Amino acid sequence: MKRTCDICLAALGLIITLPLLAIIAVLIKLDSSGPVIFRQIRVGQGFRPFAIRKFRTMVANDSAGGSLITVGQDCRITRVGHILRGLKLDELPQLWNVLLGDMSLVGPRPEVPRYVERARAEFAEVLTVRPGITDLASLKYIDEAAILAVSTNPEEEYQNKVLPEKLRLAKLYVRHMSLRLDFAIILQTVLRIARLPLVVLTLPELRAAVEVSVDSPWAGLSAFITRWRRPIIVVVDVGLIILANYLAFFLRYDGNIPQSDRYVFEQTVLGLVAVRGVAFALYGLNEGLWRYTSLWDLQNILKGVLVSTVAFVGWVYWVMGISSYPRSIFAIDAILVVGFLAGVRLSSRVLRDKVIFQKRRRVLVIGAGDSGERVVREMKTRSAFNCQPIGLVDDNSLLLNQRIHGVRVLGGMQDIPKLMEALKPEVVVVAVPNPTPEFLRDLVIKLEPYDVSIKTLPGKEELLTDQSAVSQIRNVSIPDLLSRAPVNLDNRATRQLVRNKTVMITGAGGSIGSEVARQIASFEPKELLLYERHENSLYNIHKELDDKKYSFPIIPLIGDITDVQRLSSVFERYRPQILFHAAAHKHVPLVEANPVEAVKNNCMGTRITAEAASLYGVEQFVHISTDKAVNPSSVMGATKRVAELVIQDIARTSRTRFLLVRFGNVLGSSGSVLLRFQEQIRSGGPVTVTHPEIRRYFMLIPEAVQLVLQAATIGEQGQTYILDMGEQIKVLDIARSLIRLSGLVPGRDVPIRFVGLRPGEKLYEELVGEGEIAVSSPLEKILQIRTVNPLDFDVFREKLSALEAASSHDEPDVILEQLKGIVPMFQTSVPDTEAAGVMTGSAQI
Repeated sequence: MKRTCDICLAALGLIITLPLLAIIAVLIKLDSSGPVIFRQIRVGQGFRPFAIRKFRTMVANDSAGGSLITVGQDCRITRVGHILRGLKLDELPQLWNVLLGDMSLVGPRPEVPRYVERARAEFAEVLTVRPGITDLASLKYIDEAAILAVSTNPEEEYQNKVLPEKLRLAKLYVRHMSLRLDFAIILQTVLRIARLPLVVLTLPELRAAVEVSVDSPWAGLSAFITRWRRPIIVVVDVGLIILANYLAFFLRYDGNIPQSDRYVFEQTVLGLVAVRGVAFALYGLNEGLWRYTSLWDLQNILKGVLVSTVAFVGWVYWVMGISSYPRSIFAIDAILVVGFLAGVRLSSRVLRDKVIFQKRRRVLVIGAGDSGERVVREMKTRSAFNCQPIGLVDDNSLLLNQRIHGVRVLGGMQDIPKLMEALKPEVVVVAVPNPTPEFLRDLVIKLEPYDVSIKTLPGKEELLTDQSAVSQIRNVSIPDLLSRAPVNLDNRATRQLVRNKTVMITGAGGSIGSEVARQIASFEPKELLLYERHENSLYNIHKELDDKKYSFPIIPLIGDITDVQRLSSVFERYRPQILFHAAAHKHVPLVEANPVEAVKNNCMGTRITAEAASLYGVEQFVHISTDKAVNPSSVMGATKRVAELVIQDIARTSRTRFLLVRFGNVLGSSGSVLLRFQEQIRSGGPVTVTHPEIRRYFMLIPEAVQLVLQAATIGEQGQTYILDMGEQIKVLDIARSLIRLSGLVPGRDVPIRFVGLRPGEKLYEELVGEGEIAVSSPLEKILQIRTVNPLDFDVFREKLSALEAASSHDEPDVILEQLKGIVPMFQTSVPDTEAAGVMTGSAQI
């Protein structure tokens, strides 16, 4: 079909342009000596050389020699040659190459053998089709000579920048070639040569704007129309009013208007123009921008025509007294003038938005409600989004086979696999308000086998009605991946506990400590003490809270929990009543490599802080622990378990109420795997997962902090509390979901690589350890841990003293042995990656 069109159009073009070809030939002969036709060897389909034909535009003795690149105002170009090159008329003889089969009307521009040999592998895909007279590169580099003229080394610029881009665009054409695309390229080329600001071809990869240049004659015309827009609209409307009225008479009398009625038309037409002109001015019909014509403009046209028609009837019958005026003329005239006014305005918008070829992403929309309707409407009407909705999915059986803006509801969620096979969409947009995590996980599972990206809309309360729904389509947010609905606990008891109390938070600059500070601040404490050794993180949380202008003082305190003197001075001065201990080293690999510092901070620091709290009469002390303290396999987990035992020991004899809160991985916290995944996705991957079977509990930062605060209201002395966190989730599933919900495809856009378990890392996490049982607590979703086999704390204190002594002497090996003595479950090991089936090195999925 393409070859048939080439032959027909090339033959027709040669016949039509024959007089022009003859005139050009004569002008070339008169301008300079030499042949009319310039021939040059180019490389065609299948690397076959052929002689390309052009009108000669350079002096004869230089046209075949010298540089292969023409730059700017090349002195070798003749006077006629400048004109021919500017209008691209020098390419017309290539129609003969098309007839011979060497070329096509549209296809990658043929290059000289020298350039082809230098990049033969790159040209292999390009030269599977016939080269063409015009292509995508011709549109982007239509002023190639001017582009190269500004380069200090045009030859190098062409080979290193221009030619690779031409090859990229040529490959793009080969992959998407069609008759429709060919027609769009031909028409867009003509428009570019004429410098007309019309777009009939849009490709995101082309990135070649079609603009009116400053020196274009169309620029002056456009400026003139813009300046005199309102008078021009009035003139056009007057002409349409007169035309509609005359056609009304013409149609009323079947094209044979009697002389008497012709005289009536002449008598009344100026009055009609005046009446309609006043009505149109009242309704602002000469003020709107036609390229933004909408239903609002159509309503005003109808109102203006109706009002002016009624006024015109009264003027004809009661003012002019023309009783013979045919009544049907009023109706016919009104219908015609509405059609003319609406048509001429809509045509501007239609022609502005209409393109012949546009590469759009095929989109399947989940949800046929109000949000789905907005998404479909905007994708259909706004070409800038480059999206084509191909179907809707909704579980409401009443909507099946119904259409929304021409897009059909094709089925329910159970039909998604079948629809994916049949329609092959590139993007799936979830337009369901507030989709549940279960819904999203089920959708991700259904779409796992397909090469498709997933996008979502914000929640209904976040979806801005005055903004584009499509522009608000977002990638994943951390709560989307939670394995259960976030737990929202009753905060009334927490408010009663905290209100008018001095509250101190250690590690206040960390992700957990800072969230504790935010939530505590909302409960109106007497004072809020932010204790942190990292200056920047302390500054950030203090500034954030200070900007909210709370009525109570928020006091930033730089200090280390291992500094006895600093802690004592703070307790002495401020006398905190409630203390939340969030300071800890928690990055597993770093702590594994630095066990001495882990013991100092997590163990010794916790003891010093707890003893100070007990000494200065703190009412409640809430220690924040981790699931890694259960049957620990890492130094971090072991030191956190020791810290738990420290709290339980001091709680036995202290008047301060000590309690512990233990939870799993916190999404979005410092060191969170999701933050790492998001960084890797933004950089293009790979996303690194330690093991395909590794699983973790997950919860949100606000959720974890709510647990901490609730535990403070119900906690018994020395007890440990955990959140009922549901089932553990595969980290690999989290990675895949995060990639897909970020609008990308795992494996294609972002690879996933298995790197092997890290030292101290377990496949599965636990919230209840050996010698412990979980029982219900007074609050739903919160469980209490009870110890079955009580610990001998006298022996524990001796071992703790030895551990702290080893940390003071900087003895890592001794520390590991001491940790094993205190926490018998702690066993350091090196993962057997081969036995675990881990893919390492370059293994990717």
